[in-house]
Amino acid sequence: MTNFKKLKVIYKITYPNGKIYIGKDLTNSLTYFGSPNSELIEKDFTQEQQRDFTVRKEILFESEDEKEINKKEPEFICKYKSNNPEIGYNRWPKFVP
Repeated sequence: MTNFKKLKVIYKITYPNGKIYIGKDLTNSLTYFGSPNSELIEKDFTQEQQRDFTVRKEILFESEDEKEINKKEPEFICKYKSNNPEIGYNRWPKFVP
C-alpha cells in the first residue's frame, strides 16, 4: 500500500431507487457510507429489495482543509438538491422549494 496523506472528502451515495445522500468524511475511509436516517431509506424499499442492495459512493470533492470541507458540504447538498425529499435523503439544510 502506498503512503499518502488522507484527504477529507465530500461524497455522494446513490441508492438503487436513484435517491442520493451527500456527506463528508474527515478520514476518507473506503467503507464509510455516511449517517443518513435509516428509517427514511428503509421505508423506500421492500424487505425483498433490502436482501440484495447495492449503493454507489462517489467522491465529489477533496481537501486537506477540514474547514473547507465543512463549508462545502451544505453547498454540495444544495447543488445536488439531496435535501429535496423527492431527490435525496439529506434533511439539512432544510429544503425550500
